[in-house]
Amino acid sequence: MGANNGKQCGSEDSDLSMRTLSTPSPALILKSNPSCVSPQTVPNGHETSSTSFNVTGETVALVHPPPGTRSRPSKVPPTTLIDILPDSVLLHVLSYLSTPQLCRCARACRRWYNLAWDPRLWSTIRLSGELLNADRALKVLTHRLCQDTPNVCLTLETVVVSGCRRLSDRGLRVVAQCCPELRRLEVAGCYNVSNEAVFDVVSQCPNLEHLDVSGCPKVTCISLTEEASLQLTPLHGQQIGLRYLDMTDCVSLEDKGLRTIAFHCPCLTHLYLRRCSRLTDEALRQLALHCTALRELSLSDCPQIGDFGLREVARLEGRLRYLSVAHCIRITDVGLRYVARYCPRLRYLNARGCEGLTDQGLSHLARNCPRLRSIDVGRCPLVSDAGLEVLARCCEGLRRLSLRGCESLTGRGLVVLAAGCPELQLLNVQECEVPPEALRLVRQHCRRCVIEHTIPAFY
Repeated sequence: MGANNGKQCGSEDSDLSMRTLSTPSPALILKSNPSCVSPQTVPNGHETSSTSFNVTGETVALVHPPPGTRSRPSKVPPTTLIDILPDSVLLHVLSYLSTPQLCRCARACRRWYNLAWDPRLWSTIRLSGELLNADRALKVLTHRLCQDTPNVCLTLETVVVSGCRRLSDRGLRVVAQCCPELRRLEVAGCYNVSNEAVFDVVSQCPNLEHLDVSGCPKVTCISLTEEASLQLTPLHGQQIGLRYLDMTDCVSLEDKGLRTIAFHCPCLTHLYLRRCSRLTDEALRQLALHCTALRELSLSDCPQIGDFGLREVARLEGRLRYLSVAHCIRITDVGLRYVARYCPRLRYLNARGCEGLTDQGLSHLARNCPRLRSIDVGRCPLVSDAGLEVLARCCEGLRRLSLRGCESLTGRGLVVLAAGCPELQLLNVQECEVPPEALRLVRQHCRRCVIEHTIPAFY
């Protein structure tokens, strides 16, 4: 009996030893509560569907040994269809799975373990969930992916961590140290990420092109100088190859920070600064001076931006295609006239809530920007039928138009719009007092148009 117990204990020690020395297989493990699991489609590097998990308990990343390391009696040869599929077919199937699913597949058997950790499946890591220990997950995953190339993961190009409150600078530093080929980083809604971690990433990942730090209130500046207050000189004024930067809801961002970003990121083509309420017109002057390749710019809900700022934006000239200045209450026809004059290739304009805009500004925009495809002038009470008629005559390719809450509109402008813009696909006239007959005429001429309205008589 004692011998058996001793043998059993020895077996347990042997298992523990194998668990420690074997190649780790990380997986995102859930607490044992089956009611907490709910499917949701999330891809791993593809725009197709897969599954992720939402849990009420804590989700952590654990290390497991590769399957099949323990001695087991020989089994009957596999007879299931999936077992006779070639590796190339299974790899293609696994490529549609999310990061957590790949980790779980690695625990099925030794063959699946080797397939699930094939480097070709790990160009992207996607993690989400408030309860996920993202720091530990990134550490374990990068450690496993670095086994074939010690300390360096050459295959990983995209890291997306969304809504993880437990992602801190520690996790981003691991990514910065191990992933020199990183091209895309998204950490939206991760409250604990700071300037220092972003600095580490941009300084150690020279190929980084896409950075999303929206909803990270501690991020106030992105540069290659650890002290943003230092005077920028050619000695340490190294440039970053970023092309896409989203700093939405970075409420601590000020003119000084944006000036540093503009200096260090001259290749920016897409910049989103929604609800960065501390920015002023002076910051836009530096932006237009250094980031001359900007094609899309969002300044929505930046209340201190005014006509002077739009004059600076207009210096981008023919490159600007997308501009959003929604709820920038200091903007009037003067600023819009600068944009219309110097940005003739503008395709999208959102000026919702800019109450200083009138028919004159809208008419000037329509005459100088005939390629407009989408425009939103909702909540602009001074826009009336006169401006709408000029828009209909000059912008025949218009596809989306929002007039929500424009109190001065009547049916006359919509009649001209129906005849002049046959490609219209979306018209929003909610909270507008227009006759149903005008809307029926729009539907008759613009057969693909979806009309959003609050008129009970129109159906």
